[in-house]
Amino acid sequence: MTAPIRLLIADDHPVYRDGLASLLDPLPEIEVVARASDGAEAVALAAEHRPDVVVMDVQMPVMNGIEATREVVAAHPGTGVLVLTMGEDDGTVLSALRAGARGYLRKGAEQDEIVRAISTVHGGGVVFGASLAARIAEVLTPPARPERPFPELTERETEVLDLIAAGRSNPQIAQELFLSPKTIRNNITSILAKLQATDRADVIIRARDAGLGRH
Repeated sequence: MTAPIRLLIADDHPVYRDGLASLLDPLPEIEVVARASDGAEAVALAAEHRPDVVVMDVQMPVMNGIEATREVVAAHPGTGVLVLTMGEDDGTVLSALRAGARGYLRKGAEQDEIVRAISTVHGGGVVFGASLAARIAEVLTPPARPERPFPELTERETEVLDLIAAGRSNPQIAQELFLSPKTIRNNITSILAKLQATDRADVIIRARDAGLGRH
């Protein structure tokens, strides 16, 4: 028979804390081993009882749930933390993730949803309420890198073009980029050819239109 999941519940509201314990402890797959009324107590009890999963409220006295999560995960990497709270703003979600939480559910979640989340976190998975999943993905997805203007140019040629658009002379560009005047002239010739520009003035106008030269 599989051993039950050892659970620590941390919440400063006794009615909710004890109610959740009464709801979960009778289940054969879960054993509530401790209850904490604040974040500091949660950290201490996690060290004492070594639970498999901690259900952690966010807003608690003495030490909030985010900081408590950080300490529990640092001291006991094998312990999964399921953040259970009233709010679901992006800042709280990100803070919980950064602190090491593996799950995040609202307090209004049904018993079956909470049990599934506890089981998933215990198994090493990550779970978030359906209403949060899309928003978390959106927050965590890095923004796309903006396309470089004039991709046909090399990075060096783009640097030179940027300085041309800023009104620098050839000697000034050479000095700023630590290159010889001849190299700068060669770069400018290449830029004119690749952009099929008629002259330097034409290049400056097109570069500024593309957002270059703003020094």
